[in-house]
Amino acid sequence: MKKYNIEKQHLKGKYHAIERIILLLDKGSFREIGSGILNYGYDSSDEIIEYDGVITGTGKVCGKPIYVFSQDFSIKGGTLGLRHAKKIAHLIEMAIKSRCPIVGIFDSGGARIDEGINALAGCGEMMYFNTLASGVIPQISVVVGPCAGAAAYSPAITDFVFVVDNIGCMFITGADVVKSVTGEECSLQELGSASVHSISSGVAHFRFEREKECFSSVRQLLDILPSSYTQKLDCSSLTYFDNTVIDIHEFVPNDSRKVYDMIGLINKIVDEGSFIEVHREFATNMVTGFAKLSNITIGIVSNQPCVNSGSIDCDSSDKAARFVRFCDAFNIPIVTLVDTPGYLPGIDQEHQGIIRHGAKLLFAYSEATVPKVTVIIRKAYGGAYIAMGSRHLGSDFVYAWPNAEIAVMGPESAVSVIYKKESASMCENDKDIFIKEKVDEYSRKYLNADIAVKEGYVDELINPSNTRRRIFDDLISLSNKNDYTRPKKKHSNIPL
Repeated sequence: MKKYNIEKQHLKGKYHAIERIILLLDKGSFREIGSGILNYGYDSSDEIIEYDGVITGTGKVCGKPIYVFSQDFSIKGGTLGLRHAKKIAHLIEMAIKSRCPIVGIFDSGGARIDEGINALAGCGEMMYFNTLASGVIPQISVVVGPCAGAAAYSPAITDFVFVVDNIGCMFITGADVVKSVTGEECSLQELGSASVHSISSGVAHFRFEREKECFSSVRQLLDILPSSYTQKLDCSSLTYFDNTVIDIHEFVPNDSRKVYDMIGLINKIVDEGSFIEVHREFATNMVTGFAKLSNITIGIVSNQPCVNSGSIDCDSSDKAARFVRFCDAFNIPIVTLVDTPGYLPGIDQEHQGIIRHGAKLLFAYSEATVPKVTVIIRKAYGGAYIAMGSRHLGSDFVYAWPNAEIAVMGPESAVSVIYKKESASMCENDKDIFIKEKVDEYSRKYLNADIAVKEGYVDELINPSNTRRRIFDDLISLSNKNDYTRPKKKHSNIPL
Protein backbone atom coordinates (compact mmCIF):
# COMPACT_ATOMS: atom_id res chain seq x y z
CA MET A 1 0.00 0.00 0.00
CA LYS A 2 1.29 3.45 -0.91
CA LYS A 3 2.39 5.81 1.83
CA TYR A 4 0.41 9.03 1.40
CA ASN A 5 1.69 12.31 2.83
CA ILE A 6 -1.54 12.89 4.74
CA GLU A 7 -0.08 14.95 7.59
CA LYS A 8 1.19 17.58 5.14
CA GLN A 9 -2.39 18.31 4.10
CA HIS A 10 -3.72 18.22 7.65
CA LEU A 11 -1.28 20.96 8.62
CA LYS A 12 -2.99 23.16 6.03
CA GLY A 13 -6.41 22.34 7.47
CA LYS A 14 -7.26 20.18 4.45
CA TYR A 15 -7.99 16.54 3.76
CA HIS A 16 -5.64 14.44 1.65
CA ALA A 17 -6.65 13.33 -1.84
CA ILE A 18 -7.32 9.73 -0.73
CA GLU A 19 -9.31 10.89 2.31
CA ARG A 20 -11.53 12.95 0.03
CA ILE A 21 -12.25 9.91 -2.12
CA ILE A 22 -13.18 7.97 1.03
CA LEU A 23 -15.50 10.80 2.14
CA LEU A 24 -17.24 10.73 -1.23
CA LEU A 25 -17.67 7.01 -1.88
CA ASP A 26 -19.60 4.21 -0.24
CA LYS A 27 -17.42 2.47 2.33
CA GLY A 28 -14.92 0.02 0.82
CA SER A 29 -16.01 0.61 -2.79
CA PHE A 30 -12.94 2.41 -4.19
CA ARG A 31 -10.81 0.62 -6.78
CA GLU A 32 -7.73 2.50 -8.00
CA ILE A 33 -6.77 2.69 -11.69
CA GLY A 34 -3.33 3.74 -12.97
CA SER A 35 -1.53 3.71 -9.64
CA GLY A 36 1.77 2.78 -11.28
CA ILE A 37 1.88 5.65 -13.78
CA LEU A 38 4.81 8.00 -13.15
CA ASN A 39 5.52 11.50 -14.39
CA TYR A 40 6.52 12.32 -17.96
CA GLY A 41 10.29 12.16 -18.43
CA TYR A 42 10.87 10.30 -15.16
CA ASP A 43 13.23 7.82 -16.85
CA SER A 44 15.71 10.59 -17.67
CA SER A 45 15.30 12.54 -14.45
CA ASP A 46 16.25 12.11 -10.85
CA GLU A 47 12.75 13.19 -9.75
CA ILE A 48 10.03 10.55 -9.63
CA ILE A 49 6.45 11.70 -8.99
CA GLU A 50 4.35 8.84 -7.64
CA TYR A 51 1.09 8.19 -9.54
CA ASP A 52 1.94 11.58 -11.13
CA GLY A 53 0.11 13.39 -8.33
CA VAL A 54 -3.45 12.31 -9.08
CA ILE A 55 -5.39 9.32 -7.71
CA THR A 56 -7.89 7.87 -10.19
CA GLY A 57 -10.37 5.03 -9.97
CA THR A 58 -13.93 3.79 -9.63
CA GLY A 59 -16.35 3.39 -6.75
CA LYS A 60 -19.97 3.73 -5.74
CA VAL A 61 -22.17 6.50 -4.35
CA CYS A 62 -25.47 5.36 -2.84
CA GLY A 63 -24.90 2.08 -4.68
CA LYS A 64 -24.45 3.77 -8.08
CA PRO A 65 -21.13 3.23 -9.93
CA ILE A 66 -19.08 6.39 -10.54
CA TYR A 67 -15.59 7.34 -11.68
CA VAL A 68 -13.47 9.68 -9.54
CA PHE A 69 -10.11 11.44 -9.59
CA SER A 70 -8.48 13.42 -6.80
CA GLN A 71 -5.41 15.65 -7.19
CA ASP A 72 -2.77 15.29 -4.48
CA PHE A 73 -1.45 18.72 -3.51
CA SER A 74 1.16 17.12 -1.27
CA ILE A 75 2.95 15.87 -4.41
CA LYS A 76 4.44 18.69 -6.47
CA GLY A 77 1.51 20.97 -5.60
CA GLY A 78 -0.94 18.74 -7.46
CA THR A 79 0.31 20.29 -10.70
CA LEU A 80 -0.89 18.89 -14.01
CA GLY A 81 1.84 17.17 -15.97
CA LEU A 82 1.25 15.36 -19.26
CA ARG A 83 0.63 11.94 -17.71
CA HIS A 84 -1.34 13.41 -14.79
CA ALA A 85 -3.75 15.00 -17.27
CA LYS A 86 -3.78 11.91 -19.52
CA LYS A 87 -4.80 9.78 -16.52
CA ILE A 88 -7.77 12.09 -15.98
CA ALA A 89 -8.64 12.19 -19.68
CA HIS A 90 -8.56 8.39 -19.86
CA LEU A 91 -10.79 8.17 -16.77
CA ILE A 92 -13.36 10.51 -18.37
CA GLU A 93 -13.26 8.41 -21.54
CA MET A 94 -13.91 5.26 -19.48
CA ALA A 95 -16.79 6.99 -17.69
CA ILE A 96 -18.34 7.88 -21.06
CA LYS A 97 -18.08 4.29 -22.27
CA SER A 98 -19.48 2.96 -18.99
CA ARG A 99 -22.31 5.56 -18.85
CA CYS A 100 -21.32 6.51 -15.30
CA PRO A 101 -21.02 9.97 -13.67
CA ILE A 102 -17.56 11.35 -13.00
CA VAL A 103 -16.41 13.44 -10.04
CA GLY A 104 -13.19 15.45 -10.22
CA ILE A 105 -11.58 16.70 -7.00
CA PHE A 106 -9.33 19.66 -7.79
CA ASP A 107 -6.41 20.79 -5.63
CA SER A 108 -3.69 21.96 -7.97
CA GLY A 109 -1.30 24.80 -8.71
CA GLY A 110 -2.07 24.47 -12.41
CA ALA A 111 -0.01 23.27 -15.36
CA ARG A 112 3.44 21.91 -14.47
CA ILE A 113 5.87 24.57 -15.68
CA ASP A 114 8.89 22.29 -16.03
CA GLU A 115 7.00 20.09 -18.52
CA GLY A 116 6.29 23.07 -20.76
CA ILE A 117 4.05 22.50 -23.76
CA ASN A 118 3.52 18.87 -22.79
CA ALA A 119 1.66 19.97 -19.65
CA LEU A 120 -0.57 22.24 -21.76
CA ALA A 121 -1.18 19.38 -24.18
CA GLY A 122 -2.42 17.28 -21.27
CA CYS A 123 -4.73 20.07 -20.08
CA GLY A 124 -6.17 20.37 -23.58
CA GLU A 125 -6.83 16.63 -23.71
CA MET A 126 -8.70 16.81 -20.39
CA MET A 127 -10.95 19.58 -21.70
CA TYR A 128 -11.56 17.68 -24.93
CA PHE A 129 -12.91 14.68 -23.05
CA ASN A 130 -14.87 16.95 -20.68
CA THR A 131 -16.59 18.30 -23.79
CA LEU A 132 -17.23 14.83 -25.24
CA ALA A 133 -18.75 13.77 -21.92
CA SER A 134 -21.07 16.79 -21.79
CA GLY A 135 -24.68 15.67 -22.13
CA VAL A 136 -23.67 12.00 -21.94
CA ILE A 137 -22.89 11.64 -18.23
CA PRO A 138 -23.14 14.06 -15.29
CA GLN A 139 -19.79 15.72 -14.55
CA ILE A 140 -19.18 17.17 -11.09
CA SER A 141 -16.12 19.18 -10.00
CA VAL A 142 -15.14 19.73 -6.37
CA VAL A 143 -12.64 22.56 -5.80
CA VAL A 144 -10.90 22.08 -2.44
CA GLY A 145 -7.67 23.94 -3.12
CA PRO A 146 -6.27 26.15 -5.84
CA CYS A 147 -7.50 25.52 -9.37
CA ALA A 148 -5.29 27.71 -11.47
CA GLY A 149 -4.52 28.76 -15.01
CA ALA A 150 -5.66 26.78 -18.02
CA ALA A 151 -6.65 23.89 -15.73
CA ALA A 152 -9.52 26.00 -14.32
CA TYR A 153 -11.38 25.58 -17.59
CA SER A 154 -11.86 21.87 -17.00
CA PRO A 155 -14.28 22.31 -14.06
CA ALA A 156 -15.87 25.23 -15.91
CA ILE A 157 -16.91 22.83 -18.69
CA THR A 158 -18.46 20.36 -16.24
CA ASP A 159 -22.08 20.44 -15.13
CA PHE A 160 -21.75 21.41 -11.46
CA VAL A 161 -18.91 23.01 -9.49
CA PHE A 162 -18.65 22.67 -5.69
CA VAL A 163 -16.27 24.99 -3.80
CA VAL A 164 -15.22 25.03 -0.12
CA ASP A 165 -14.67 28.32 1.71
CA ASN A 166 -11.14 29.50 2.55
CA ILE A 167 -9.39 26.60 0.80
CA GLY A 168 -11.01 26.52 -2.66
CA CYS A 169 -10.14 29.20 -5.22
CA MET A 170 -10.22 29.41 -9.02
CA PHE A 171 -8.43 31.87 -11.28
CA ILE A 172 -6.87 32.06 -14.72
CA THR A 173 -4.03 34.43 -13.81
CA GLY A 174 -2.48 34.57 -10.34
CA ALA A 175 -2.16 37.63 -8.14
CA ASP A 176 1.48 38.29 -9.13
CA VAL A 177 0.65 38.29 -12.84
CA VAL A 178 -2.38 40.52 -12.27
CA LYS A 179 -0.18 43.03 -10.43
CA SER A 180 2.52 43.03 -13.11
CA VAL A 181 0.03 43.53 -15.94
CA THR A 182 -2.65 45.78 -14.45
CA GLY A 183 -1.06 47.16 -11.28
CA GLU A 184 -3.91 45.76 -9.16
CA GLU A 185 -2.95 44.18 -5.84
CA CYS A 186 -5.07 41.31 -4.49
CA SER A 187 -4.85 38.03 -2.64
CA LEU A 188 -5.78 34.70 -4.22
CA GLN A 189 -9.00 34.64 -2.19
CA GLU A 190 -9.93 38.14 -3.38
CA LEU A 191 -9.19 37.05 -6.90
CA GLY A 192 -11.18 33.83 -7.04
CA SER A 193 -12.52 32.66 -3.68
CA ALA A 194 -15.49 30.37 -3.14
CA SER A 195 -17.74 33.36 -2.39
CA VAL A 196 -16.56 35.24 -5.49
CA HIS A 197 -17.53 32.36 -7.75
CA SER A 198 -20.68 31.40 -5.86
CA ILE A 199 -22.14 34.92 -5.59
CA SER A 200 -20.59 37.11 -8.28
CA SER A 201 -19.21 35.17 -11.24
CA GLY A 202 -21.60 32.21 -11.14
CA VAL A 203 -18.77 29.76 -11.88
CA ALA A 204 -19.59 27.76 -8.71
CA HIS A 205 -23.00 26.18 -8.19
CA PHE A 206 -22.55 25.14 -4.55
CA ARG A 207 -20.49 26.61 -1.70
CA PHE A 208 -19.77 25.05 1.70
CA GLU A 209 -17.84 25.93 4.84
CA ARG A 210 -16.35 22.48 5.37
CA GLU A 211 -15.17 19.61 3.18
CA LYS A 212 -17.29 16.94 4.92
CA GLU A 213 -20.44 18.97 4.31
CA CYS A 214 -19.42 19.49 0.70
CA PHE A 215 -18.86 15.80 -0.07
CA SER A 216 -22.11 14.88 1.65
CA SER A 217 -23.92 17.28 -0.70
CA VAL A 218 -22.13 15.82 -3.74
CA ARG A 219 -23.44 12.40 -2.71
CA GLN A 220 -26.96 13.80 -2.36
CA LEU A 221 -26.81 15.32 -5.86
CA LEU A 222 -25.45 12.13 -7.43
CA ASP A 223 -28.21 10.14 -5.75
CA ILE A 224 -30.98 12.25 -7.33
CA LEU A 225 -29.44 12.51 -10.82
CA PRO A 226 -29.55 9.84 -13.55
CA SER A 227 -26.24 8.13 -14.33
CA SER A 228 -26.37 9.04 -18.02
CA TYR A 229 -28.58 10.41 -20.79
CA THR A 230 -29.79 6.86 -21.56
CA GLN A 231 -31.62 6.59 -18.24
CA LYS A 232 -35.32 7.48 -18.56
CA LEU A 233 -38.30 7.69 -16.24
CA ASP A 234 -39.82 4.31 -15.42
CA CYS A 235 -43.47 4.83 -14.41
CA SER A 236 -44.37 1.18 -13.94
CA SER A 237 -44.00 1.25 -10.16
CA LEU A 238 -44.77 4.89 -9.39
CA THR A 239 -47.86 5.87 -7.44
CA TYR A 240 -48.95 9.25 -6.12
CA PHE A 241 -48.73 10.03 -2.43
CA ASP A 242 -49.91 13.16 -0.62
CA ASN A 243 -47.59 15.74 0.82
CA THR A 244 -48.47 16.25 4.47
CA VAL A 245 -48.12 20.04 4.50
CA ILE A 246 -50.45 23.01 4.87
CA ASP A 247 -52.55 24.20 1.94
CA ILE A 248 -50.09 25.91 -0.40
CA HIS A 249 -52.77 28.46 -1.32
CA GLU A 250 -52.36 29.94 2.16
CA PHE A 251 -48.66 30.49 1.58
CA VAL A 252 -48.85 32.92 -1.38
CA PRO A 253 -50.39 36.40 -0.89
CA ASN A 254 -53.21 37.20 -3.33
CA ASP A 255 -51.91 40.75 -3.66
CA SER A 256 -49.37 40.53 -6.51
CA ARG A 257 -47.42 43.45 -5.03
CA LYS A 258 -46.58 41.56 -1.84
CA VAL A 259 -43.46 39.43 -1.73
CA TYR A 260 -42.98 35.86 -0.54
CA ASP A 261 -40.23 33.26 -0.64
CA MET A 262 -40.68 30.89 -3.59
CA ILE A 263 -38.46 28.30 -1.87
CA GLY A 264 -41.18 27.83 0.73
CA LEU A 265 -43.77 27.19 -1.97
CA ILE A 266 -41.50 24.74 -3.80
CA ASN A 267 -40.95 22.78 -0.59
CA LYS A 268 -44.71 22.46 -0.18
CA ILE A 269 -45.16 21.04 -3.70
CA VAL A 270 -42.28 18.52 -3.82
CA ASP A 271 -41.50 15.55 -1.57
CA GLU A 272 -40.45 16.70 1.88
CA GLY A 273 -36.73 17.45 2.18
CA SER A 274 -35.98 16.54 -1.44
CA PHE A 275 -35.27 19.98 -2.95
CA ILE A 276 -31.63 20.64 -3.89
CA GLU A 277 -31.18 24.25 -4.94
CA VAL A 278 -28.55 24.90 -7.64
CA HIS A 279 -26.77 28.27 -7.84
CA ARG A 280 -28.42 29.31 -4.57
CA GLU A 281 -26.28 32.45 -4.18
CA PHE A 282 -26.05 33.54 -7.82
CA ALA A 283 -28.78 35.49 -9.67
CA THR A 284 -31.12 34.97 -6.75
CA ASN A 285 -34.12 36.45 -8.56
CA MET A 286 -34.33 33.05 -10.29
CA VAL A 287 -34.56 29.69 -8.52
CA THR A 288 -33.27 26.46 -10.05
CA GLY A 289 -32.93 23.03 -8.51
CA PHE A 290 -33.77 19.34 -8.41
CA ALA A 291 -36.41 17.62 -6.35
CA LYS A 292 -38.58 14.53 -6.12
CA LEU A 293 -42.33 14.59 -6.72
CA SER A 294 -43.81 11.28 -5.55
CA ASN A 295 -40.32 9.87 -6.24
CA ILE A 296 -40.06 11.33 -9.77
CA THR A 297 -36.87 13.38 -10.22
CA ILE A 298 -37.77 16.80 -11.62
CA GLY A 299 -35.96 20.04 -12.43
CA ILE A 300 -37.59 23.20 -11.12
CA VAL A 301 -37.22 26.68 -12.63
CA SER A 302 -38.96 29.54 -10.87
CA ASN A 303 -38.93 33.27 -10.38
CA GLN A 304 -38.16 34.50 -6.86
CA PRO A 305 -40.66 37.26 -5.89
CA CYS A 306 -38.67 38.33 -2.82
CA VAL A 307 -35.69 39.40 -4.99
CA ASN A 308 -36.35 42.25 -7.45
CA SER A 309 -39.99 41.09 -7.49
CA GLY A 310 -38.91 38.07 -9.54
CA SER A 311 -37.92 40.08 -12.60
CA ILE A 312 -35.54 38.48 -15.11
CA ASP A 313 -32.09 39.94 -15.84
CA CYS A 314 -28.94 38.88 -17.71
CA ASP A 315 -27.52 36.57 -15.05
CA SER A 316 -30.82 34.90 -14.18
CA SER A 317 -31.45 34.23 -17.88
CA ASP A 318 -28.09 32.47 -18.17
CA LYS A 319 -28.65 30.55 -14.93
CA ALA A 320 -32.06 29.23 -15.95
CA ALA A 321 -31.09 28.52 -19.55
CA ARG A 322 -28.14 26.31 -18.63
CA PHE A 323 -30.20 24.46 -16.04
CA VAL A 324 -32.98 23.81 -18.56
CA ARG A 325 -30.43 22.45 -21.03
CA PHE A 326 -28.96 20.13 -18.40
CA CYS A 327 -32.40 18.74 -17.57
CA ASP A 328 -33.17 18.26 -21.26
CA ALA A 329 -29.87 16.46 -21.86
CA PHE A 330 -30.57 13.96 -19.06
CA ASN A 331 -34.31 13.37 -19.59
CA ILE A 332 -35.33 15.20 -16.41
CA PRO A 333 -38.84 16.71 -16.64
CA ILE A 334 -38.98 20.48 -16.16
CA VAL A 335 -41.54 22.11 -13.86
CA THR A 336 -41.73 25.90 -14.17
CA LEU A 337 -43.38 28.07 -11.52
CA VAL A 338 -44.05 31.59 -12.80
CA ASP A 339 -44.40 34.82 -10.84
CA THR A 340 -42.66 37.67 -12.65
CA PRO A 341 -43.38 41.29 -13.60
CA GLY A 342 -41.12 41.02 -16.65
CA TYR A 343 -37.54 41.63 -17.67
CA LEU A 344 -35.58 44.01 -15.45
CA PRO A 345 -35.58 47.44 -17.15
CA GLY A 346 -32.66 49.86 -17.24
CA ILE A 347 -29.67 51.15 -19.17
CA ASP A 348 -27.30 48.82 -17.33
CA GLN A 349 -29.22 45.70 -18.37
CA GLU A 350 -29.50 46.86 -21.99
CA HIS A 351 -25.77 47.55 -22.15
CA GLN A 352 -24.97 44.17 -20.60
CA GLY A 353 -26.93 42.55 -23.41
CA ILE A 354 -30.28 41.55 -21.93
CA ILE A 355 -31.49 40.86 -25.47
CA ARG A 356 -28.71 38.32 -26.03
CA HIS A 357 -28.90 36.81 -22.54
CA GLY A 358 -32.69 36.74 -22.47
CA ALA A 359 -32.67 34.96 -25.83
CA LYS A 360 -30.76 32.07 -24.23
CA LEU A 361 -33.72 31.32 -21.97
CA LEU A 362 -36.17 31.39 -24.89
CA PHE A 363 -33.82 29.17 -26.87
CA ALA A 364 -33.31 26.64 -24.06
CA TYR A 365 -37.03 26.12 -23.43
CA SER A 366 -37.79 25.90 -27.16
CA GLU A 367 -35.03 23.37 -27.71
CA ALA A 368 -35.97 21.15 -24.75
CA THR A 369 -37.97 18.04 -25.66
CA VAL A 370 -38.43 16.59 -22.15
CA PRO A 371 -41.85 16.80 -20.46
CA LYS A 372 -42.49 20.44 -19.52
CA VAL A 373 -45.24 21.55 -17.12
CA THR A 374 -45.74 25.22 -16.27
CA VAL A 375 -47.84 26.76 -13.50
CA ILE A 376 -48.47 30.53 -13.40
CA ILE A 377 -48.74 31.31 -9.71
CA ARG A 378 -49.60 35.04 -9.58
CA LYS A 379 -48.36 37.09 -12.54
CA ALA A 380 -46.66 36.73 -15.90
CA TYR A 381 -46.11 39.95 -17.81
CA GLY A 382 -44.68 40.76 -21.22
CA GLY A 383 -41.75 38.90 -22.73
CA ALA A 384 -41.12 37.19 -19.39
CA TYR A 385 -44.49 35.43 -19.78
CA ILE A 386 -43.21 33.94 -23.02
CA ALA A 387 -39.75 33.08 -21.69
CA MET A 388 -40.87 31.24 -18.56
CA GLY A 389 -41.91 27.97 -20.17
CA SER A 390 -44.98 29.22 -22.02
CA ARG A 391 -47.10 27.14 -24.40
CA HIS A 392 -45.55 29.10 -27.26
CA LEU A 393 -42.11 27.65 -26.43
CA GLY A 394 -43.38 24.09 -26.40
CA SER A 395 -44.54 23.41 -22.86
CA ASP A 396 -46.86 20.40 -22.79
CA PHE A 397 -49.21 21.61 -20.05
CA VAL A 398 -49.67 25.18 -18.82
CA TYR A 399 -51.84 25.97 -15.81
CA ALA A 400 -52.69 29.10 -13.86
CA TRP A 401 -53.97 29.65 -10.37
CA PRO A 402 -57.41 31.36 -10.32
CA ASN A 403 -56.09 34.86 -9.48
CA ALA A 404 -53.16 34.74 -11.93
CA GLU A 405 -52.46 37.89 -13.94
CA ILE A 406 -51.30 37.45 -17.54
CA ALA A 407 -50.77 40.66 -19.52
CA VAL A 408 -48.40 42.56 -21.78
CA MET A 409 -47.39 44.72 -18.81
CA GLY A 410 -48.55 45.86 -15.38
CA PRO A 411 -51.59 48.19 -15.19
CA GLU A 412 -49.72 51.38 -14.22
CA SER A 413 -47.19 50.98 -17.02
CA ALA A 414 -49.86 50.08 -19.56
CA VAL A 415 -52.07 53.06 -18.71
CA SER A 416 -49.11 55.47 -18.82
CA VAL A 417 -48.43 54.35 -22.39
CA ILE A 418 -52.00 54.06 -23.69
CA TYR A 419 -53.26 57.36 -22.24
CA LYS A 420 -50.06 59.41 -22.41
CA LYS A 421 -51.42 62.03 -24.80
CA GLU A 422 -54.88 62.14 -23.26
CA SER A 423 -53.57 62.81 -19.75
CA ALA A 424 -50.80 65.22 -20.74
CA SER A 425 -52.98 68.36 -20.72
CA MET A 426 -54.81 67.57 -17.46
CA CYS A 427 -54.08 69.24 -14.14
CA GLU A 428 -52.43 67.04 -11.55
CA ASN A 429 -55.58 66.33 -9.54
CA ASP A 430 -57.68 65.44 -12.60
CA LYS A 431 -54.81 63.41 -14.02
CA ASP A 432 -54.49 61.34 -10.83
CA ILE A 433 -58.22 60.57 -10.81
CA PHE A 434 -58.22 59.73 -14.53
CA ILE A 435 -55.19 57.45 -14.26
CA LYS A 436 -56.64 55.61 -11.25
CA GLU A 437 -59.90 54.98 -13.13
CA LYS A 438 -58.05 53.65 -16.16
CA VAL A 439 -55.78 51.44 -14.01
CA ASP A 440 -58.85 49.91 -12.35
CA GLU A 441 -60.49 49.41 -15.76
CA TYR A 442 -57.35 47.82 -17.24
CA SER A 443 -57.02 45.53 -14.22
CA ARG A 444 -60.63 44.32 -14.54
CA LYS A 445 -60.38 43.68 -18.27
CA TYR A 446 -56.87 42.36 -18.78
CA LEU A 447 -55.20 41.33 -15.49
CA ASN A 448 -56.50 37.77 -15.49
CA ALA A 449 -55.99 34.49 -17.29
CA ASP A 450 -59.39 34.46 -19.03
CA ILE A 451 -58.15 35.33 -22.52
CA ALA A 452 -55.23 32.88 -22.24
CA VAL A 453 -57.66 30.09 -21.27
CA LYS A 454 -60.06 30.93 -24.11
CA GLU A 455 -57.21 30.94 -26.64
CA GLY A 456 -55.80 27.65 -25.32
CA TYR A 457 -52.52 29.20 -24.14
CA VAL A 458 -53.41 28.08 -20.59
CA ASP A 459 -54.96 24.62 -20.32
CA GLU A 460 -56.85 25.05 -17.07
CA LEU A 461 -57.28 27.27 -14.03
CA ILE A 462 -56.45 24.93 -11.17
CA ASN A 463 -57.01 24.96 -7.43
CA PRO A 464 -53.64 25.71 -5.81
CA SER A 465 -54.03 22.73 -3.47
CA ASN A 466 -54.27 20.42 -6.52
CA THR A 467 -50.97 21.65 -8.03
CA ARG A 468 -48.84 18.74 -6.82
CA ARG A 469 -51.29 16.06 -7.98
CA ARG A 470 -51.81 17.71 -11.37
CA ILE A 471 -48.08 17.87 -12.07
CA PHE A 472 -47.60 14.23 -11.05
CA ASP A 473 -50.42 12.99 -13.32
CA ASP A 474 -49.06 15.01 -16.24
CA LEU A 475 -45.53 13.67 -15.82
CA ILE A 476 -46.88 10.11 -15.85
CA SER A 477 -48.91 10.81 -19.01
CA LEU A 478 -45.84 12.36 -20.68
CA SER A 479 -43.39 9.63 -19.68
CA ASN A 480 -43.27 8.24 -23.23
CA LYS A 481 -43.16 11.64 -24.91
CA ASN A 482 -41.30 11.71 -28.21
CA ASP A 483 -41.04 14.82 -30.37
CA TYR A 484 -41.05 13.82 -34.04
CA THR A 485 -41.47 17.31 -35.45
CA ARG A 486 -37.93 18.63 -35.03
CA PRO A 487 -36.01 19.39 -38.25
CA LYS A 488 -32.79 17.45 -38.81
CA LYS A 489 -29.60 19.43 -38.21
CA LYS A 490 -26.02 18.99 -37.05
CA HIS A 491 -26.66 21.13 -33.96
CA SER A 492 -28.33 24.39 -33.04
CA ASN A 493 -26.51 27.67 -32.38
CA ILE A 494 -27.57 29.09 -29.02
CA PRO A 495 -26.84 32.85 -28.63
CA LEU A 496 -23.87 32.49 -26.25
